[in-house]
Amino acid sequence: MLTSKARRRLAQKTSALGIASTLLLFTGAALAVSSPAQAALTDPVSTCTPSSTEQQQVTVPIGTGTGDKGPKHITYTCSGTAITGSPTVDLSVTADTVQAGGSIDVSLAVPQLTLATAVTAASTMQVDATLTVTGGTVSDAGAKTGGSITTSSPTSVPAATVKYKVTAASTGATTVSIKPGSLKLTVQSGSGGGTGTDVVEYKCTAGSTDTTGQTVKIKTTLTPPTSAQTNQQFSIGWTGTYETGYELKAPSTGTLSPTLYAYAAMTGISGLTSATGQGTLGTITPGATIPLPTASVSLKATPTTVGTVTVKPGKLNFGANSSGGTSPMIECTVQNESALKSYTFSVTSGSSSTSTPTNSSTSTSTPTNSHTPKPTKTTTKFVTASPTKKSSKTPKAGADTGGGGEIGPDGRVFLLVGSLLIVGAGAGGLVLRRRGLGKG
Repeated sequence: MLTSKARRRLAQKTSALGIASTLLLFTGAALAVSSPAQAALTDPVSTCTPSSTEQQQVTVPIGTGTGDKGPKHITYTCSGTAITGSPTVDLSVTADTVQAGGSIDVSLAVPQLTLATAVTAASTMQVDATLTVTGGTVSDAGAKTGGSITTSSPTSVPAATVKYKVTAASTGATTVSIKPGSLKLTVQSGSGGGTGTDVVEYKCTAGSTDTTGQTVKIKTTLTPPTSAQTNQQFSIGWTGTYETGYELKAPSTGTLSPTLYAYAAMTGISGLTSATGQGTLGTITPGATIPLPTASVSLKATPTTVGTVTVKPGKLNFGANSSGGTSPMIECTVQNESALKSYTFSVTSGSSSTSTPTNSSTSTSTPTNSHTPKPTKTTTKFVTASPTKKSSKTPKAGADTGGGGEIGPDGRVFLLVGSLLIVGAGAGGLVLRRRGLGKG
């Protein structure tokens, strides 16, 4: 049996254990509140390979002759989390022949696809095809924008055709052979992150009668402001260079004024959707490439609320602005918005743009006669306002900071261990008390 001194020593240890357990419990509670939620899941991806070991290919002569334009039907076997089934993609080219150093478009017609998991927001299927080319090179390898996915049909991806540009060898080859390789399909959420490409693909048209247009690609860099405040104009730097083979050509007739109107598309703050700026072009020769501005173009806008802004390159206009003029205007609209690299910056609270109201009733209208108006009597009253009690609100989705469980132990572990220790300490105390009463 335990002596009185031993019981007291054990009781002290048990009490200390109970105190430590309580502190551990409070620590766990604090961590549970402050621990960030797990990071958002990555976009669903499926990787597909041609099922046949003898892959079909298209062959185009260089110089003279007639080639095989296709289409070739390639069935893919896919693994991953994006789609179900085995899609059959049609591969074709735009021409029977190609000149040395010239280029042709390769089309991949992707059929309607079925998603493995329904989307909860508008999304886009990104198609990244690998092509094996003999006698030439792929000029614009990478992800292309496929079918748009809506919440009304959350598991269905509409059929879409993506295109790649293949440039024939200048020397040493007589044909260009194009064979399909792997196919990567990614469901891009509507957040706008895209695949991070800085090459903007445009369709540029000169007036409403231009139904064909030009495919133009411009490598674009945006420089967000380092400090942006409400009710104060900020500036986003825009610079661009053409991708080789995708320059914008001026109309062969007429006069085009040497002005560029550049836009940036913005999301994240109510009422702030775009910024615009104007740059000066170089000398424009009819039928030749329109030179882009050599200096950075400042795109300006004025926010009215605080928040985080996500910005992407927007449309471009060349020539006269939308108000008119005799010069033809070329309008270029973005074709790969969901695949573009996005930039972010913060808008903080700045000075108010509203004027201080006065208590004067003086009229601002012009008097109708020559009499001197009577002065207005102004009365000033001082009112002491009672201070209002501020309430604390937890921000919506405040825990979604993206750290996840990999940063450290979850607060719930501390809660569980602390709770078990308190229960054990309490049980030990009760046993000792019961034994003490029995002995007494």
